[in-house]
Amino acid sequence: MQIIINGDTYDDLKADMSVLDLLSQLGLPKAKIAVECNQEIVPKSGYTTVILQDGDILEIITFIGGG
Repeated sequence: MQIIINGDTYDDLKADMSVLDLLSQLGLPKAKIAVECNQEIVPKSGYTTVILQDGDILEIITFIGGG
């Protein structure tokens, strides 16, 4: 399966991955992240139920704190 994440193409992903599966594979924490799939925000409650499809375009934003 091929998807685009933050402008980069990933073409070695297994089919039927959920958003949570993808975050885990990329080593990203579930907390302090916002995910947009095909220009729609994915709520955290949907991370396990939204299944990625070939050709999806994602934006993943991580929040960092500072002071």
